[in-house]
Amino acid sequence: MMDISSAIETPPPKVSSKRSAAKAVSWRVIGTFDTLVLSWLVITYIGPLFGHGGNQGAALQAATYIAFTEVITKVVLYFLHERGWSRIAWGMSVEDGKYKESGWRSTAKTATWRIIASLDTTLLAWFFTGNLGTAVSIGSLEIITKLILYFFHERAWSRIQYGIGNAADFTGD
Repeated sequence: MMDISSAIETPPPKVSSKRSAAKAVSWRVIGTFDTLVLSWLVITYIGPLFGHGGNQGAALQAATYIAFTEVITKVVLYFLHERGWSRIAWGMSVEDGKYKESGWRSTAKTATWRIIASLDTTLLAWFFTGNLGTAVSIGSLEIITKLILYFFHERAWSRIQYGIGNAADFTGD
């Protein structure tokens, strides 16, 4: 005998724009803090290997400039990245009237974003430190730290129910 409950498809939960905004803000806070700390550590301890001199106060100032400038640049670049990907149909399908994104598309988007974001950080670090070796070190190490932090950010948010529900829960969202 067939279980009738398994034959009835449950629609996927709706994710509110408030949840997306909260995740975006929480990630930007984490990302900015990571850039600040990583930049300060690299400028202070690795920068001298590349001839970048300066005291810890100057290192903290440069790290702060890098971290807070990238808040603005990352928002603009991410918007442009999303708009660019919105014009590419590869990996997109419609199932049950809903858009679905393939895992390969998500992987490609993740890779292209990480490249763009790390190049942005590298260029800002070069601009604010004046030292290419230090800048490349910051941008390269950021790839590792951001991937790890982003994974744990996503895992934490997967346990939070805020902004997830049925379509009826979000009328006007």
